[in-house]
Amino acid sequence: MIKIENVSKNFGEGEKLFQALRSIDLEVEEGECVILSGISGSGKSTLLSLMAALDRPSGGKIVVEGELVSKLPDLHASAYRAKTIGVVFQHFNLIESLSVEENVIVPLINSGLDIPTIHKMAEQSMQRASILHKSSQDVSSLSGGEKQRCAIARALVHDPKVILCDEPTANLDRENSLKFIETIQELHEAGKTIVVATHDPLFETLPFESRVVHMEDGVIGSISE
Repeated sequence: MIKIENVSKNFGEGEKLFQALRSIDLEVEEGECVILSGISGSGKSTLLSLMAALDRPSGGKIVVEGELVSKLPDLHASAYRAKTIGVVFQHFNLIESLSVEENVIVPLINSGLDIPTIHKMAEQSMQRASILHKSSQDVSSLSGGEKQRCAIARALVHDPKVILCDEPTANLDRENSLKFIETIQELHEAGKTIVVATHDPLFETLPFESRVVHMEDGVIGSISE
């Protein structure tokens, strides 16, 4: 599903050059759950952003479902994300002044689908993320856990094959972190390909099959099943 070959990512130049990623090789099978583990600055979030085509590598290539995404122009990168990728961000990236349903609908605005279909897809996604009961409520009034479920519903609304999560429990307490892991387990059992970048130790011993890829200083240190 995801193939990463000799990927590097640099920021700055000359004396200010910073190598965020160095010679990364990694394959993620369809339906697999992979945890990118490491402290802040290890390169895991940078690698996740490259998989989502939110940024481009300085070298190497990334292929997702047979498509070379590492050099996509912005317009095609947006289309790729709309078709294949669902992203759950650390800080949720929700529009606080809109309702839950309105936030969930955002990825479908340019889909060309009719309004009844869009609302049906949003309802199904909110149901799956256990946030349907808050559909008409403004996001600004939600708790952290509820905002996370709204973000999950938005990521799932177009039924993507790949779910990418960047530090998804960083702003959650333990109870809501465990609820998030339950949601990830449900998505995994539904056949989704999942990659999570996190330093949360809760992801080191998940109650379902997963693979932990340890990162340090922009390289892969070890991989554990």
